[in-house]
Amino acid sequence: MFCSRNAPKFPAFLYRISAKRHASSSLGNAYQPKAIEGQSLPKENSTKNGLKGVFSMIFPPPNVTGDLHLGHTLTATIQDVIVRRQKEKDLQTLWIPGMDHAGIATQVVVEKNLMRERNLSRYDLGRQQFQEEILKWKALREKSIRDNLKSQGLSFSWDREYYTMDQRQNEAVMRAFIELHEKGIIYRDTSLINWSCSLESAISDVEIDNVEITGPTEISVPGYEKNVIFGEITDVAYKVEGSADEIVVSTTRPETLLGDVAVAVHPEDERYARFRDKETKLWHPFRNTPIPLVFDETVDKNFGTGAVKITPSHDKKDFSLAKRHNLPQVDVIDEKGKIVEGFGTFSSLPRFTARDKMMNSLAESGLLRQTKPHSMILPRCSRSGDVVEYLKKPQWFLRCQAVAQEALEAVKSGMLKISPPEYESEWFRWLENCHDWCISRQIWWGHRIPAYKCSSGEEIEWISASSLAEAIDKARKVFQGGKLDRIERDTDVLDTWFSSGLLPFSVFGWPEKSSDLEKYFPLNLIETGHDILFFWIARMTMLSLLLTEKVPFREVFLHGIICDSQGRKMSKSLGNVILPEQVVNGASLEDLIRQTKQSHKRGVINEAEMMRSIEELSKNLPNGIPECGIDALRFTLCSYNIKNHFINFDMAECLTNKLFFNKIWQATKFTIKAFENIKPKTEDLVIKHEDLMEMDRWILEKLASTQRIVRDSIDQYNFHLATAALKTFFYSNFCNVYLETTKFHINAQNSPAKGHLLTLRTCLAEGLKLMEYFTPFLAHELHKFLPIAPEIADLHQIHVGAHVEEILEICAAIRGVKSQNNIVKKQNPRLIIWTDSSFLANVKNHAENIKTLTMIPELRIIEDREEFDREKCSIKSVANHFCCFGIHVEESIKGIKKGPSFEQKLAKLTASLQKLEQMAKEEGYQRSASAEKKEKHREKMKRLAAEIEAIRQVHQL
Repeated sequence: MFCSRNAPKFPAFLYRISAKRHASSSLGNAYQPKAIEGQSLPKENSTKNGLKGVFSMIFPPPNVTGDLHLGHTLTATIQDVIVRRQKEKDLQTLWIPGMDHAGIATQVVVEKNLMRERNLSRYDLGRQQFQEEILKWKALREKSIRDNLKSQGLSFSWDREYYTMDQRQNEAVMRAFIELHEKGIIYRDTSLINWSCSLESAISDVEIDNVEITGPTEISVPGYEKNVIFGEITDVAYKVEGSADEIVVSTTRPETLLGDVAVAVHPEDERYARFRDKETKLWHPFRNTPIPLVFDETVDKNFGTGAVKITPSHDKKDFSLAKRHNLPQVDVIDEKGKIVEGFGTFSSLPRFTARDKMMNSLAESGLLRQTKPHSMILPRCSRSGDVVEYLKKPQWFLRCQAVAQEALEAVKSGMLKISPPEYESEWFRWLENCHDWCISRQIWWGHRIPAYKCSSGEEIEWISASSLAEAIDKARKVFQGGKLDRIERDTDVLDTWFSSGLLPFSVFGWPEKSSDLEKYFPLNLIETGHDILFFWIARMTMLSLLLTEKVPFREVFLHGIICDSQGRKMSKSLGNVILPEQVVNGASLEDLIRQTKQSHKRGVINEAEMMRSIEELSKNLPNGIPECGIDALRFTLCSYNIKNHFINFDMAECLTNKLFFNKIWQATKFTIKAFENIKPKTEDLVIKHEDLMEMDRWILEKLASTQRIVRDSIDQYNFHLATAALKTFFYSNFCNVYLETTKFHINAQNSPAKGHLLTLRTCLAEGLKLMEYFTPFLAHELHKFLPIAPEIADLHQIHVGAHVEEILEICAAIRGVKSQNNIVKKQNPRLIIWTDSSFLANVKNHAENIKTLTMIPELRIIEDREEFDREKCSIKSVANHFCCFGIHVEESIKGIKKGPSFEQKLAKLTASLQKLEQMAKEEGYQRSASAEKKEKHREKMKRLAAEIEAIRQVHQL
């Protein structure tokens, strides 16, 4: 080892790379991602015995319906970085991949595809044949998703891959439902639910897009030839029975007037005070029956006229109000979105067609007061685009209030940690107001509910069982020997979130008490986007507490949502979706348009979305997307603050990072070539720290600092700080400074070059280990070519004085003046430097480095200030208060440059000094600041004053 007396003996052929590849020419001339990312990374046993414990995590399963998006890549990359870091800590890691059957999403896509290609609906095929079509689709898509994930260099435990409808998951789902049903936690009830008339199924809140409408807006609704107008509010008069009075209600949903059972006002609304102590009845305009006027504190006095119609069968707030006032419920709209029978000429009409007819009827009867623009939130089914209806249906529900309280306490007690901590308030807000969860869906794809409707005479019982035989046996016990007249299994399936909610323990064999369950559960971490904190994270937590009495994971980490470079959420409706493979492989505009059309053909997007997407692509990406590679995509995603609510992805940054990797590539080639040219002997590679040159120690100190920053930042999920530290190290420190300073000794092949060689290799070897978190392909490829040589150890013990940084500041100031004055090589620039005696030795020691870094080959160091002042330089400037410099050029530049850069620098320094002087005069500072702090304050003022004076002297200001 480096610095050791018993250093290992290396063969004479020291720069041998590997048995097969050993020449610098084997490493390509430039970084080309396709050339290296097609290779397989070394396989390692992810479940090897860790000396310091285990780390387990599952990958949120992508839907098996379509393509992976950037959100999947972000999640996978974040988790991969975390897993690689845990392995480095010598933990036995288990990171389990999987895919979700995505009940509604998959059914919708397959149905669209069948209708487009074969003009068939699922009803034409029947349930079994339709499911076979879905299985064909699933087999096609899952291979594409798996291949895509494998191409990203992810360190998954692939032998543990799961699918949410495989046999193990199905057994867990059945057991969970049965257990919770028998405990009374799952129950069946008739209640108001989100309903998609297009899908003819209940849908979850997460499958609803709440669209903000600011005024009359035409919306395309499935099943209607013409667009339907939303964003209007209508005033309708309800006549007071036995009086000439009327009460005008305001509604955005006149199609539900048929189901009104009351009109409600706020008890403190003075406009209706005269009706407060009476049992006022209003005459229904269509049903020709009286309905009551009720007073309820939940009514918003500022909405419309302050009077609202109550339609409990089709509005969630009205449903609750009707229960409080013992009002009846009148169903108006059926599962297909049509008016139910019993309403005369309105019956069987589609709901929005009936709306228009009702408006005409109200106008004819003199009850329509006005229709005006109105801002509103329109709930639309994200799967079908249909406007969500609220229907009263018998469904299966899971009781949430008690277990939600347990989930709250788990966070409050610290048993479950949520990061970033600001999401704790969101957690509390959701769970404190948690309603029972509707877990049944009226579709054909998913885990069929293991519940049987059993009847014995007039008595009906719902029995949960894993098979028909078990259900019959249980039913006979329930009916106590009575005749079992009929038994039929529920045709509904479970909400997809129910099966995915079991994953933290079902992937380890639950309900069986397996050794894996004992070892890996609870998970150490669950990591995902913050948008599914409630829909997945909270439900996993509740189901785990109910079924295992444990939290499912010890920590939750939530990242932001990917948006485009303009800050807009990527969506099909905006046409701004960018797929990972497009960034990785590059794509011309023609390719992007072709892929968009293919998505439309597969049923992933509709025709309107396709046209919007093509228009957006043509406007924003006229030259297509440049090829950036997997590593550049990974590195770029991690270079954003993933804790932010939104992450604005810019492809230009991807291309920049690809160029950054080429910088490291070229540095590796330089190092290999240096070893080949010098051909160091074995004994030359045993060097002590004190034998290294100052710049060697400087870059090694930077390396040690970068190691700390990168690893600490990853542990704290501040990936952007880690990537920034790596760019600073490789770009600013290693390539642009240190590597340049080695050329003089390496080209001369003199003694210091041996230390440079080991330092170059150590920086690359250790730096690439840090890059490997984010860029596994690049790191693996370059590691293969590094010359065999000992690495420098104990980096944290290497220290160098602050004067090296001051030398680099001087060089930066000189380069800045050259740039401002357009000084080029043909002008034969010559540099002179004056410094005070305290810094003179340092400047002399770094004379060659100064010439190299300033790209001025001629340097004269002047010790006498007066001599410096007499020099007739074309330009003079100040680097800092103890160093001034001048530049001679052959093509004369008239006068001394007094451009805005000098004046701005002087103004900035003066402002800083004035601020410090003002602070020193403040009473609070004089009273509370320590003596040490005051001394540092005085030193800083003294230093600023000296620098200001130096600038004034040099520029005669």
